[in-house]
Amino acid sequence: MTLQRAIEGPKTLMEREAGEAAAAVAAMLAANRAAFAAIGERLRAAPPAAVVTCARGSSDHAATYAKYLIETMTGTPTASAALSVASLYDAPTLAGERLCLAISQSGQSPDLIAAVEQQKRAGAFVVALVNAEDAPLAALADVVVALKASPEKSVAATKSYIASLAAIAALVAAWAEDAALGEALDGLPDALPQAFALDWSAAIPALVGATNLFVLARGYGYGVAQEAALKFKETASLHAESFSAAEVRHGPMAIVGDGFRVLALGGSDRAAESVREAAAEFRGRGATVLLADPAGGDLPALAAHPAIEPMLMIQSFYRMASDLALARGRNPDSPPHLNKITETL
Repeated sequence: MTLQRAIEGPKTLMEREAGEAAAAVAAMLAANRAAFAAIGERLRAAPPAAVVTCARGSSDHAATYAKYLIETMTGTPTASAALSVASLYDAPTLAGERLCLAISQSGQSPDLIAAVEQQKRAGAFVVALVNAEDAPLAALADVVVALKASPEKSVAATKSYIASLAAIAALVAAWAEDAALGEALDGLPDALPQAFALDWSAAIPALVGATNLFVLARGYGYGVAQEAALKFKETASLHAESFSAAEVRHGPMAIVGDGFRVLALGGSDRAAESVREAAAEFRGRGATVLLADPAGGDLPALAAHPAIEPMLMIQSFYRMASDLALARGRNPDSPPHLNKITETL
């Protein structure tokens, strides 16, 4: 962050609220230590056969992160529920020992509530990650993890998304008894402001005139690639699609050529190598590639525990996304046709 930017302060509510992520994460971790320990003990004593996530929008991108983290650290199959199966089709769900992980900022959407009710009737252990602690979702849960992000006035979710990722990591660390991840989480509130201060302004001239782009990542980072693509669309009216660096090779890469824009999110684990390979290949085709990578790239990124790096990456991204929206003549705090709470059926 430049000295001038530090003096001027945030330009938008989105930027200001994104900058509050460190405080939100610190409050969330402090408030829920006992809950995470109890959830971990319960899941080790009665291991679920599967995990079902229930979420929409940014929260569903957090669920993607949960899938990778849960499956790599506990071996438990994890899948996102199609909420309309409950809300529109009223289809039955087989009973079974499952963890239902419901993630929501507002906890009010009718289809989310219907899906969680269905899972609960089928015998699932329901854990709700929710920012609005008095929401209907909280009343359904066996355990509520309060995200403690405080109200977000900007339509674009930022600090609540990062708090959701941190809560997922804390839950899995407690479940898997992974001390290294637990220690890395303790340092996250100090690392987030450092990530927020990184200068991603080089992305603005590369993207201000874009009409389409890909956002690439893999593994733990894929959920934040989904989130970044959504933010490009909702705040800057820029069509963006997220892909795994592996999946992009199964067809989508055919449209990447001269002048096409690509944002690639690397990291320090094995999955990041394929992101760097895809970025290099697309650059060789003449694409405008922006690689954010702790190992070095076009945009700076912090090295950390591999499960923590995606949170730092999206924290750096949010300030740039706010600036890009302004550069494209958009108001990132109030995108057209969108409301803070979307009540889908």
